Amino acid sequence: MLILQKRLGLDFLNFLDFKITDIIDIILVAVLLYYIYKLVRGSVAINIFIGIVIIWGFWKLTELLEMEMISSMVGGFMSVGLIALIIVFQQEIRNFLLMIGSTNFANKRNFIRRFKFFRPEGLATSNDIDAILRSCEIMANSKTGAIIVIKRNNSLDFVKSTGDKMYAEVNQPILRSIFYKNSPLHDGATIIENNYIVATRAILPVSNNRNIPLRYGLRHRAAVGITERTDALALVVSEETGNISYIKNGEFFLFKDITELGNMIKEDLI
Repeated sequence: MLILQKRLGLDFLNFLDFKITDIIDIILVAVLLYYIYKLVRGSVAINIFIGIVIIWGFWKLTELLEMEMISSMVGGFMSVGLIALIIVFQQEIRNFLLMIGSTNFANKRNFIRRFKFFRPEGLATSNDIDAILRSCEIMANSKTGAIIVIKRNNSLDFVKSTGDKMYAEVNQPILRSIFYKNSPLHDGATIIENNYIVATRAILPVSNNRNIPLRYGLRHRAAVGITERTDALALVVSEETGNISYIKNGEFFLFKDITELGNMIKEDLI
């Protein structure tokens, strides 16, 4: 192949000789770019990110075509601009590192549940999801605002420290009394770990994602924020509409009824 290319003067086609490692390399780069795009999507940084991708692609094209002068100029710009990019993308880099640190593949239970074929039949969550959802239904009917965060694998100590500590087993009366409008505990989020309410009035990090619909207020943005930074699950009851929202990984998940929502949460907690 190489001899034929040299005889025909087609040396520039050498880059078409792909190996398995090249294909894996392309796939990994594509996955990396996708997750970076997912992090900056909806923020001002998305325009900067697209510009960087275009400049980087142009740089590699000039290297491929052996245009040394323009290639060295663009390469110098890319290397010098690295420090500036770190400053511009400091929030996105922080979120990216948090996302990598939150994969928890070492956690056996979390790893097994990714493969339904190997999932144990009797595996179930320790949280009383039915009691939580019944409380949410009652609060939704009375348009009582609430935000409940359910811990999975990542630590929520940095959030619990902002609120009032509690250690009470999950049940309807306690949850409803916490979010009762005249209760001193109704402001902020309630944190649940292993079927115990461990904190109330917790202050959650608010998301800066601009893709969140304007009809959602600060309570929903806080739920999105905590699920962006950790693998926790969040339930929000709107005091304006009485609607229940389910948020995971920084995204809203739709459901037909409360039964389907319960199945979704139980599935995510296994």
